[in-house]
Amino acid sequence: MTEESQSAGGRSGWTVRQVYVTATICLALGVALGYLFRGSQTPAGARSSQSSTQTSPSAEAAPQVPTLDQMKQMADKQAEPLLTKLQKDGNNPDLLVNIGRVYESAHQFKEAAGYYEKALSIRTGNVAIRTEMASCLYYSGDVDGALKQLDQSLKDDPRNADSLFNLGMIRWQGKNDSQGAVDAWQRLLKLNPKLENEKKAQVQRLIADARQHTGLPQEPKKALKE
Repeated sequence: MTEESQSAGGRSGWTVRQVYVTATICLALGVALGYLFRGSQTPAGARSSQSSTQTSPSAEAAPQVPTLDQMKQMADKQAEPLLTKLQKDGNNPDLLVNIGRVYESAHQFKEAAGYYEKALSIRTGNVAIRTEMASCLYYSGDVDGALKQLDQSLKDDPRNADSLFNLGMIRWQGKNDSQGAVDAWQRLLKLNPKLENEKKAQVQRLIADARQHTGLPQEPKKALKE
């Protein structure tokens, strides 16, 4: 996780169940944005949901994926106390971001994007919030809107790893622009030389996949030093 992500109000990570549910939907959309840089801490709301569903080993092995309507109902319930606070403090960007995350985790992407947009009207230069908003716009079908937000994020922070990672994914999967994706990921690696080896390797694999799947020439292997 980048420092910018950590500074946006303490992003919570994703549980195994959340990743499973997300993957089911995101595979249909063609991309899972931002997973490379997400944390692993389980949010309180997810813990309560997880404990209520893991009643036996067999249930864990084959989790019942809730419908989007059921997830919307759960998000509404989880967001209710935050919305009550927002009525008294409507310009609190942290509240707006936290509400956005509740709806984003429940795949209510348009609603989440709306709360992120309100937060950005107060914290206009916050790259982490804008990058999350871009992800929600993409998942809701607004590819151009997502790219516009990422472009703005990179104007504010040209080396932001989350924004560059997602820019590559959306250009590749949303616009079928393999060269644009490769350019974004190469820029990510160049501007973030201290990226963890595991994450660096994942980005390098994406670059190779994008090149292979669309016939772009692979980068020549560097000769070993004697």
